[in-house]
Amino acid sequence: MFQNSLEYARKQDAEDSLASFRNRFHIPKNPSGETLIYLCGNSLGLQPKITSEYIKEELTDWANLGVEGHVEGKHPWLPYHEFLTATMSKIVGAKPSEVVVMNTLTTNLHLMMVSFYQPTKTKYKIVVESDAFPSDKYAVESQLKFHGINPKDGLILWKPRAGEELCRFEDLEEILKNHGNEITLLMIGSTNYYTGQSFPLKKITELGHKYNCMVGFDLAHGAGNIQPNLHDSGADFAVWCTYKYLNSGPGSLGGCFVHERHANNEKLNRFAGWWGHNKKTRFNMRHEFDALPGAEGWQLSNPPILSMAAIRASLDTFEEAGFDNLRKKSDKLTGFLEFLLDEMNNSSIKIITPRNPEERGCQLSIQVKNADKRLHTKLTEAGVISDWREPDVIRVAPAPLYNSFEDVFRFSEKLKEILN
Repeated sequence: MFQNSLEYARKQDAEDSLASFRNRFHIPKNPSGETLIYLCGNSLGLQPKITSEYIKEELTDWANLGVEGHVEGKHPWLPYHEFLTATMSKIVGAKPSEVVVMNTLTTNLHLMMVSFYQPTKTKYKIVVESDAFPSDKYAVESQLKFHGINPKDGLILWKPRAGEELCRFEDLEEILKNHGNEITLLMIGSTNYYTGQSFPLKKITELGHKYNCMVGFDLAHGAGNIQPNLHDSGADFAVWCTYKYLNSGPGSLGGCFVHERHANNEKLNRFAGWWGHNKKTRFNMRHEFDALPGAEGWQLSNPPILSMAAIRASLDTFEEAGFDNLRKKSDKLTGFLEFLLDEMNNSSIKIITPRNPEERGCQLSIQVKNADKRLHTKLTEAGVISDWREPDVIRVAPAPLYNSFEDVFRFSEKLKEILN
């Protein structure tokens, strides 16, 4: 299927219906003006060229209208978050009422655990994958402590088997079989940041619900990368950031999903704020809290418009490209990278990301035997922007919106040259 040549890569780019989207992004260059090979969208996505225009519109309305921008602006600020909902819900596979853009990822995770982590004396434990992103683990441990539970007792780690890098679903089944009567929450990263392994969300949710557990997912490395189909998965909640695959800028706002079956559950605890209150009476300051239905009811404060403008710029680009089209290109682009790494026939290289395209997104985690960060430094000096994770893994992520087949080929040639 694939061929190991620059000509083949350029032919694929010429035939790629999404190739023109690359020109809509600012691609970093070196001091000499040469375009770098940017394969780090799993850490920070590139800036769409329209982002500055979208932000400038809001700055102009602020300058010209002041407070009236809330209702008189070109894109009024009062309902601004609603402009993001339809496209974001498609990207994560949810109903619009189940999705809201607000806060940042770990803040949203804490807000969700206030509602969906309700420990009792006998059913109080939380399951996370053993190599979850540190912020998730810190958040979960702090929630346990907040409830007076020692994390050493309250946290169960879903671990790979000895000598393996990936988590097996049957091992999670075994954990639930042995401890299901003690577990109240499964909090799993949908796509593991280190290995790139994408987990079966629907199967995990069904397993958790079988044992009367709540189930939530962190889509930091999933949103804009895989299609999580959150509504159909049945997950109780999910959280994600937008600055990786969703290209919204460093530290930008996150997203939140709450399944519709919880939309009007007044028995759920929640930390409340005025932006989650009934829109009809929000500005009548004398009312008791009246939660909006759906995910919007978990909002706290009026949103930062400049950050949301950047998100809207990216989502408009996603909408035009079509997420299904991006997924198809992503599979092919990552498959080409996998093929080229295999073609090196180098015993020092091991891809620890699953080989099955259904179990990964666009990231491949490349383990290099006896390597240290000097290898990554050499790649950087050769014009490759990738990502190093201790002790010996290079993470590369050809993002289908702006990466090309030629990017992937040139990366493989530079890695081969450095290893040799």
